[in-house]
Amino acid sequence: QRLHSCPDLVSFMLELKTVLEIALKNTQDLHIPRPPEYYSCLVRDLERLGWNRVAYVDTGLTTVKLKAEDSCGRQHLITLKLNAKYPTEPPDCLVDFPVPFAVSWMPQNSLIDIYNQFLAALESLKEFWDALDEIDGKTWVLEPENPPRSATTRRIAIGNNVSVNVEVDPRHPNMLPECYFLGADHEVNPLRTKLNSNMHLWDPEVSLLQNLRELLEIDFPSRAVLEKSDFAKDCGICYAYRLEGSMPDRVCDDPRCGQPFHQACLYEWLQGLPTSRQSFNVIFGECPYCNK
Repeated sequence: QRLHSCPDLVSFMLELKTVLEIALKNTQDLHIPRPPEYYSCLVRDLERLGWNRVAYVDTGLTTVKLKAEDSCGRQHLITLKLNAKYPTEPPDCLVDFPVPFAVSWMPQNSLIDIYNQFLAALESLKEFWDALDEIDGKTWVLEPENPPRSATTRRIAIGNNVSVNVEVDPRHPNMLPECYFLGADHEVNPLRTKLNSNMHLWDPEVSLLQNLRELLEIDFPSRAVLEKSDFAKDCGICYAYRLEGSMPDRVCDDPRCGQPFHQACLYEWLQGLPTSRQSFNVIFGECPYCNK
């Protein structure tokens, strides 16, 4: 605003010089070296922890990544962002968890205390990751691709253009998850009926995948027999599978058609048809493929 109000070039250059000097001063303030005690304490803590547990340290010694292996052999990382008051104040801890990770910290604590809390948190999530690892290894997961450890949902292929989206509670992974079916009505309605009828058969002592098989009375397509392309059909409008990160999730209800579409593509298509009608946020119209 000050630069805009300058009446001439000389005034503009003087104001610009002042602005740049202030900006440069603020930048220098951000890079003030930390006290020697900070570095000596951090290096001492890393040596006590063991360099074999350190995955990364930045050149400024302000960011540290520690690695750990849980009891099932899964590899995990915790990123520590340290401020100049360490160890009086705890570092910010970044983890790939489906639940918050709150560190208990006292000024006399060290990185070893954080690391032990990290290990304990890994074990508390063991059953959750076991359940999802079994799903990832034995079924065709359509979404998410390459799921992070924090992901709590899996969209599992059941058949051609039919899938179930499962939302697992990381704190109670052995309980019945939220299930949302995607596909044509004639395909998913029987699955909903089976789930509701067999819900009482859920056994928390049995794996999540086995429970889903028994409640839905199906065998999920095997990764050993079929390919993902057998389920990942392109949108019938844009002829692509991925559209801004989403996959086709709307299917024609006519059993003879069953063509999938992206929701955005279908909405745009139907809006342009004079035969379509809209009720609140739902639009009704003919299938672009079979006109049903």
